[in-house]
Amino acid sequence: MTRPVRVAIVGAGPAGIYAADALLKSEVCQDPGVSIDLFERMPAPFGLIRYGVAPDHPRIKGIVKALHQVLDKPQIRLFGNVSYPHDIGLDDLRSFYDAVIFSTGAEADRALDVPGIQLDGSYGAAEFVSWYDGHPEVPRTWPLTAEKVAVLGVGNVALDVARVLAKTADELLPTEIPDNVYQGLKENKALEVHVFGRRGPAQAKFSPMELRELDHSPNIEVIVNPEDIEYDEGSIATRRENKQANMVAQTLENWAIRDVGDRPHKLFLHFFESPVEILGEDGRVVGLRTERTELDGTGNVRGTGQFTDWDMQSVYRAVGYYSEELPKLPFDVASGTVPHEAGRVIAGDEHMASVYVTGWIKRGPIGLIGHTKGDANETVACVLEDRAAGRLPEPATPAPEAVEAFLEDRGVRYTTWEGWHRLDAHEQALGAAQGRERIKVVEREGMLDASGA
Repeated sequence: MTRPVRVAIVGAGPAGIYAADALLKSEVCQDPGVSIDLFERMPAPFGLIRYGVAPDHPRIKGIVKALHQVLDKPQIRLFGNVSYPHDIGLDDLRSFYDAVIFSTGAEADRALDVPGIQLDGSYGAAEFVSWYDGHPEVPRTWPLTAEKVAVLGVGNVALDVARVLAKTADELLPTEIPDNVYQGLKENKALEVHVFGRRGPAQAKFSPMELRELDHSPNIEVIVNPEDIEYDEGSIATRRENKQANMVAQTLENWAIRDVGDRPHKLFLHFFESPVEILGEDGRVVGLRTERTELDGTGNVRGTGQFTDWDMQSVYRAVGYYSEELPKLPFDVASGTVPHEAGRVIAGDEHMASVYVTGWIKRGPIGLIGHTKGDANETVACVLEDRAAGRLPEPATPAPEAVEAFLEDRGVRYTTWEGWHRLDAHEQALGAAQGRERIKVVEREGMLDASGA
């Protein structure tokens, strides 16, 4: 092959960009070269970082700087506001590229099978995160009338949701939150936020730094019940073998023994409480019923038959994300992932020629953002191995300009990397006018206009 290897990556979040970076660092980039096009259904890139990371986490959002360096490379093009399969399908992609890598992530809420989940006032955490992160495809308002709020789950998303609900709007104003989010949070009535986990402190999935950040707000009093600080042999082994789990447990222990202060908003972290029903009246949430659990010696828990009804007016479930099924690709409903072998998509008993996955659509929504680098390296290694073995079918029209012509013929109003720079400058200018670093543009049309699409 004398022309560059053509690769399409569907999804321009961290996972997709890490895959592009792995390709650029491979030997094939030197000879015969690579030509990479990233397709993103949002007008802007960066996926989870833009629409899944809480606005008061600038350290995590700083990852964008490293991703910028990748997308600045001349071998890469960005096609934003291009939806799979509506704007471009699998057969189309295969006709233009030697290989297609899907890195579409996970945006939906994993289901929680408890009675009352459908009540008004019962929400998925992913929906709320999309709202406060200014996702163009969610409503511009959010009902924040509850004074007592339950958050189900003990991961970082649960912490983000609880923290945003417990903070004041003015605390978040210096961040990039859109104006509609600031106005909505100003009306927030929450005075108590209760986070519930069915297991103990040693099994919590919080990151130590994220947990400690809860206590940094002058308006949030973090409260842990001393009776919830309990360990069995399995829990002790977890603490011994996992430095992060031990740090989380130590932080919780310190909070459990201190005196409760007088900060106006209370954030309770409950352990050994398993949600069994969301209670309702007249179609609305009025409470949460939990069953007290106990450790069984292995770090797992069993029910005790002791139930508690908590007065709550809204419930947010933060029990995990779930990926959307991709048309023309196989899908495992239980795990919410595409069946694969080291990144090679498997349909039936065979590999789908030239089709690969990476990131959360590959392994499920677990781990931190940086963990997707390993996924990308493994998947790209398979792409290069298949190319060397002659297993990649020759695309019918590999010329780069053919893709642009295809999208233009379909009337797709796509954005580019240069367009992102224009949108980026526009958002920073909006922020500068109010003494802030950035104000995120929410409306899709506004993003397209600012990008010059």
